Amino acid sequence: MEAAKVTAVVARVVGDVGLAEDLAQDAFVQALEQWPRDGLPTKPGAWLTATARRRAIDRIRRDVNLASKLQQVGHMEELRVADLAESDFDAALEDIDDDVLGLIFAACHPALTAQARISLTLRMIGGLTTREIARAFLTSEPTIGQRISRAKKTLSQDGVTIEVPSGADLAPRLASVLEVVYLIFNEGYAATSGRDWVRGDLMEEAIRLGRVLAALAPGEPEVHGLLALMEVQASRTRARIGRDGEPVLLLDQDRTKWDWGLIRHALAALDRASSLATSAGPGPYLLQAAIAACHARAHTADATDWSQIVALYERLGTVRPSPVIDLNRAVAMSYADGPADALVVVDALVAANALDGYHLLPSVRGDLLARLGRDDEARAEFARAADLAQNDAERALLLRRAAGET
Repeated sequence: MEAAKVTAVVARVVGDVGLAEDLAQDAFVQALEQWPRDGLPTKPGAWLTATARRRAIDRIRRDVNLASKLQQVGHMEELRVADLAESDFDAALEDIDDDVLGLIFAACHPALTAQARISLTLRMIGGLTTREIARAFLTSEPTIGQRISRAKKTLSQDGVTIEVPSGADLAPRLASVLEVVYLIFNEGYAATSGRDWVRGDLMEEAIRLGRVLAALAPGEPEVHGLLALMEVQASRTRARIGRDGEPVLLLDQDRTKWDWGLIRHALAALDRASSLATSAGPGPYLLQAAIAACHARAHTADATDWSQIVALYERLGTVRPSPVIDLNRAVAMSYADGPADALVVVDALVAANALDGYHLLPSVRGDLLARLGRDDEARAEFARAADLAQNDAERALLLRRAAGET
C-alpha cells in the first residue's frame, strides 16, 4: 500500500526511478526485520519513507560528495527535506501526493513503449509483482522482468524527472497516463487472448489507479471522465458472462445483475467531469463516458436512447477520428435508423481496408446482414471474425453464430 509513496519520495531525492525502487525495497526488508521485534510504528508509512530516504542520502554520500551531487542534479530542495529533524518529518511529507503523481507521469512517459508503460505502472504504482503482471498478460515472467528493467534504464538514461508536467507539456503527458490506465482496463474488460473473456483483476486495478488519479488531479475533467467510463463498463461484469463462461452481449444482458451502486458512483464522476470541461468542449474520455451512461440509464434495452448515442459518437469522431469509432457509430445507427444505412458505413470501412485484422469488423457486418435477412452472408462474416479472434470465449461465440446457433 505504501510502495508507490515511498518510491516516489526517494525518486525525487536520487533522480533515478530504478534506484528509488531498490532503496524502497531495502526499507521494506528492514521493516520485516525490525517490526516483529520492536513493534509496529505509530505511522508505518512515515517510518518506511524516512528509512528509505535515509538510505538514499547514505547512498549518495557513499558514491560521491553529497553537495556536489545534489548541485549537479538540481536537488538542493531535497537536501533541505532530508536534513529535517525527525519531529518535523510529517511536515516534509505534505507534498507526497505530488510525488506519487510525478511517479505516475514518469512510469507513463512517452519515451517508453506502450507495453513498457503498462508493465512499469502496474509494478511501481499498482504494486503487482512481476509474476502477477506476467500472468495477467499471459506472457513469461522473464519477459516482463526484462521489459521493466529496460523501462527503468530508459528513464534513467533520458533523465526523466519525478515531477508533474505543467503548461503545454501537461495535456500530452496526461493523455499518455490515461491511455495506459485505459489499456489496462480494456485488457481486463475484453481480454485479447487466452481462455477467459473478462479479467476482473485488471479491471479492478485500472479503476483503483483511476481513483488515485482523480484524488491527485481533482481539477482534470478527462481523469473523472475516464473513471466514469471504467466504472460504468465494470458495472456490467456479472451480466456479461454466461453460466458456462460464454460472453453475453450488451442487449442480451440481465440488467438486474448490473452493479447499480457502481453506476451511481460513475454518474457522479461524469457530472464532475462535465462541470470541469473547458470552453473547448468535452474530451474523448468524457464523451465515451457519456455514451456508456446512455446505456446505464436505460433499465431495458428498448429504453436506450440510440439517437443520443449516435450524436455522441459523431462528436467523438470529431475530437478523436478513428475507424473504430466509425464502426461503433454504425452499430448505434443500426438501432436508431435501421441496419441498411449502417451497413453502408461498415462497407466503406471494409473498402478502405481501415480495420484489416480487427475481428469486430466482420462481426458487426455479420450482425447487420443477419438483421437484413441475408443469413448466408452473415454466417460467412461470423466465420471470418472467428478466424481473427484471439480470445477463446469470443471465438466460440462467433463460431456458434457462424453455425446459425444464436
